[in-house]
Amino acid sequence: MTDTTPQRTGTRLLGDVHRLDVTHVEGDVYVVDVRGHRLRVDQPTGAGGTDTAPTPTELFAASLATCVAFYAGRYLLRHGLPCEGLGVRTEFAMATDRPARVTAVRLVIVPPPQLPEGRRPGLLAVASHCTVHNTLQRAPDVDIELDQDGLA
Repeated sequence: MTDTTPQRTGTRLLGDVHRLDVTHVEGDVYVVDVRGHRLRVDQPTGAGGTDTAPTPTELFAASLATCVAFYAGRYLLRHGLPCEGLGVRTEFAMATDRPARVTAVRLVIVPPPQLPEGRRPGLLAVASHCTVHNTLQRAPDVDIELDQDGLA
């Protein structure tokens, strides 16, 4: 006889623990509630959604891009340099085989036009070590569990 009792591996969350909640709205639309902010997620019409919001995968790439931009911006501020014109262009490619996943991400930091040439290497170094990029480089433990008691 096989034991069918769900097993919880219980990834232990240490340090500064954060929480967000995702709730189904309708169709492929979900909302994410985090610290009083609400984000919508949907799928393109070609994938069965209503295209009212970015996909989870687009938000994944956006998370990386905005983290890079934030670190770059902080570098500029720390050195008394203007942030006007700072941007990050991002492209990502999806796997053509299974499992579904992002196989490559390309980020191009667009520095402010008045950034001195001597500051470019420092800007790139700092932005390349943002929290999201570090997390992708050293993948976290991820447990996906089924709540046996219902959402509370």
